[in-house]
Amino acid sequence: MGKERGRQERTPVLWMFIHGAIASAIGIAAGIAIEWFPEQGSTQARTVDTVWDVLIVASVPIFVAVMIIVLFSVRNFRMRPGEENLDGPPIHGNTKLEIYWTAGPAIILVALCSYSYVELRNIEESQPNEMRINVTGQQFAWSFEYPGVGGKPVKSTELVLAKDKPVRFIVRSPDVLHDFWVPAFRMKIDAVPGIDTSYRITPARLGEYPVVCAELCGLGHSVMRNTARVVTAAQFDAWVAKQRGPAQASAAAGDKPDGKVLFAEGNGTAQACGSCHTLADAGTSSTTGPDLGKVLAGQDAAAIRESIVKPSAKLTAGFDDLMPKDYDGTLSAEELNALVEYLTKAAAK
Repeated sequence: MGKERGRQERTPVLWMFIHGAIASAIGIAAGIAIEWFPEQGSTQARTVDTVWDVLIVASVPIFVAVMIIVLFSVRNFRMRPGEENLDGPPIHGNTKLEIYWTAGPAIILVALCSYSYVELRNIEESQPNEMRINVTGQQFAWSFEYPGVGGKPVKSTELVLAKDKPVRFIVRSPDVLHDFWVPAFRMKIDAVPGIDTSYRITPARLGEYPVVCAELCGLGHSVMRNTARVVTAAQFDAWVAKQRGPAQASAAAGDKPDGKVLFAEGNGTAQACGSCHTLADAGTSSTTGPDLGKVLAGQDAAAIRESIVKPSAKLTAGFDDLMPKDYDGTLSAEELNALVEYLTKAAAK
């Protein structure tokens, strides 16, 4: 009689284990097979994806075990008709079982945290010959500053990287909280006003990848986007040389502000117009704001000046009122005149 009862008590546990093992195998296979993330664009992405797979393998069986026990308990220990006023049978706790279900998850958590910490330290290690790029997030655009020759940095509204060249991003914000994230690189970090944050990546695949702001930063948050373009080392060197071309050289050599440089790069205080607008003459291609090559066509200098200092006065259809309202304060009179003069000429082309 005692043996028969023991077999009956063990049978549900055996069935729970069998069903749990099958469900866990299916869940793990599905979790690993699903493409959760975009293509891997950096060496760090491979490590992050591996950590994700390890977490899938560890967490699916735990989830399945909990759900099977819950469903088994609901099915076998539910209240039946006529038992509404009955108390359940007196049960004494199982000390050994409580130790197991306390110590087991604790050991698993410590192991997973230790593994993740080691991998995080590995991908954050400094690399020889890494390039430093300053990233500025400002409502509602990204701008980038590359090391230059003779201490003169190269500024751009476009993020261009060389394949297999380690990069350290120094991220900052002059206004509100942003978050610099390239999903294909897997790494992300907040741009916090008043402090510099940073992370490292090594581009591992040629192509173009979206850059987004992952922190709600205002009305234009959804359009605060850019593109990271990963090219060969030779193409990158050619691009940098082009950025150091006549426009920047003339700005450095003369006292008169260069309107084209102001449009493409700003002045260190005023946000670069090219970080939000497309203008073929300046080589900018952002779509946050309207294409100035189209909307400025036929406008005179007075109308262009008003669109800079009073951007809310007249909005282009299909675009929100996101343009900074402080250009008359962040640009000097000479810089504003130079910018208006440049845009007037560019509009007439």
